[in-house]
Amino acid sequence: MRQLAAILFADMTGYTALMQENEQLARSKRQRLKEVLESTIARFHGKILQYYGDGSLSIFNSAIDSVHAAIDIQRQLQQEPRVELRIGIHTGDVTIEEESIYGDGVNLASRIESLAVPGGVFVSEKVYDEIRNQEHIQTRELGYFELKNIKQPVRVFAIANNGIVVPGRNEVRGKTAAPVNRLAVLPFVNMSADPDNEYFSDGITEELLNALTRVNGLQVTSRTSAFAFKGKHDDIRDIAIQLNVDKILEGSVRKAGNRVRITAQLINAADGFHIWSETYDRKLDDIFEVQDEISSIIANKLKEDLTAREKPTIKSSIKNITAYTHYLKGLHFKNKITPADNRKAIECFKQAIALEPDYAQAYAMVAQTYCALGSMGQMIPHTAFEIGHQYADKALELDDTIAEGHIAKAMANLYYEWKWQEAYDALQKAIELNPSRVEAYDLLGFYYIAKAEKSKAVKVLEQAEQIDPLSPTIIRSLGTMYIFEERFDDAIRQAEKLLEMNPEMRSAIELKAWAIGMKGDWQSALVLFEEVHRLTNHPLKGLMGLGVCYARCGMMDKAMDCVHKLEQRQQEEPDSVVDGDLAAVWLGIGDLDKTFHYLNECIDKRMGPVACFIEYPPYKVVKADPRFEGLKQRMGI
Repeated sequence: MRQLAAILFADMTGYTALMQENEQLARSKRQRLKEVLESTIARFHGKILQYYGDGSLSIFNSAIDSVHAAIDIQRQLQQEPRVELRIGIHTGDVTIEEESIYGDGVNLASRIESLAVPGGVFVSEKVYDEIRNQEHIQTRELGYFELKNIKQPVRVFAIANNGIVVPGRNEVRGKTAAPVNRLAVLPFVNMSADPDNEYFSDGITEELLNALTRVNGLQVTSRTSAFAFKGKHDDIRDIAIQLNVDKILEGSVRKAGNRVRITAQLINAADGFHIWSETYDRKLDDIFEVQDEISSIIANKLKEDLTAREKPTIKSSIKNITAYTHYLKGLHFKNKITPADNRKAIECFKQAIALEPDYAQAYAMVAQTYCALGSMGQMIPHTAFEIGHQYADKALELDDTIAEGHIAKAMANLYYEWKWQEAYDALQKAIELNPSRVEAYDLLGFYYIAKAEKSKAVKVLEQAEQIDPLSPTIIRSLGTMYIFEERFDDAIRQAEKLLEMNPEMRSAIELKAWAIGMKGDWQSALVLFEEVHRLTNHPLKGLMGLGVCYARCGMMDKAMDCVHKLEQRQQEEPDSVVDGDLAAVWLGIGDLDKTFHYLNECIDKRMGPVACFIEYPPYKVVKADPRFEGLKQRMGI
């Protein structure tokens, strides 16, 4: 039988040594442990599945119950006669057969327990996500750890309630491999008199980051997670724990006229010691040499531990500093993600190309930005993706070693051409060229959804979240993958992470609403969708979820009102594509004929995400209809 469970490992420390010194005392302590475990675990609705020597394995239906049980057990065992116990907890899928338990979740819970200290309770990030809002449970983050037979670093938290032992990270570090040659590049501070030069300091940071990703053996934290600390004054050691790095590069940029001063320092995260620092006073025309020099110095400083020692280079044909400045402004706007900022970004990138016709990165970014507008329904897909193709092809013709060009090509093939294999190949190439470009993992997740391989989609987004743990895009996409897999509670936890970053993030409220609705509580989802609509600040936008909810709650008049408003928007904004929204609302209403009509419209207009959104749980009724075969054939899936 397969089920989702909270897995609690408890292990008595020093039992073997005590048996050799005082067998009677060892046996009495083990008996006391057994009595405490059996009474407490049952009281918190858990079940002991196995005893092994001086340890035990228990499961709970609730992570919250498992943590309350662990706290209670440790408090009891602090009383005389004391029993030194380590506890580790993780939630995951398990298979139970005749009182035996299997699954990756069991292995991970066991590794977390072995990491724990006597008197302590260590939990995985998944458990933390479930208990984070429980006022009677305190936690402290210990950071990421490399654990035996676990591929990705694991983020671990200690329960910090009174009576529970909470170690410093250094006390735990000896039990596991510390991160080696993992670097975060924090946003360089704009020291210029003009605050509008912010784009320049951000751009320098991003260019350095890209240069350093080319050093074999060096793992560089993705941009979004590093930029989450912009403007903050967190302790370097705390940042390192959150990002799982052992080195941090930080600095400042002062730009005045044709001169630039860049100060940079490389810091050892464990003790805050400066490994290297330097100030560069140069003409703006020398900016590429400065970036190259900084990245080369860092590579050389770390080369004793790197597997390969080649020098990274800023591969660029740019000679015109004005073109480079336009490019940096384009990145600044593109990273804001909104449709209006995307259009500003395109103009900046095109200005860069006008001055530097061989600017491969600028062509790639124009391509990506047009594809983004097309995939969001903010531009007629035919127009957006045709332009995207042209610019992506030019970028790859100029330089096929930059991941951005392959990502752009994958976007066009995935969302418009529906050339699934070509999209997959382009994404694999992008990841090979730059493993920290999480956009590629994000797209790969949606490729797997279109191919109905949902567990693979979840795995690839979980991998992306390890690489870029503070990226709102990745956190949201992983939440969406959980909805596809009908793991609604996991999706709600992802939404909560986003809402901690920004309580008014529309996409986060929407993610939470869909998860709650599909879990069966459309009345609660309705309140959230009403908030999404309010935040759009437009009478004709943010209506899809609202329409579905009204229909599911039996308010058909209000659902039809949403349909009419969507139709009105389609007339008033001919460049917008709302057929997917209309298909969803008609599905909620229960009119399959209308649903199929609008799904076919989506395919006619090459609305990219249609191959993905028909994998949502409510579309099961569509997939059971004989007409669905025709849709699949039209999309080549």
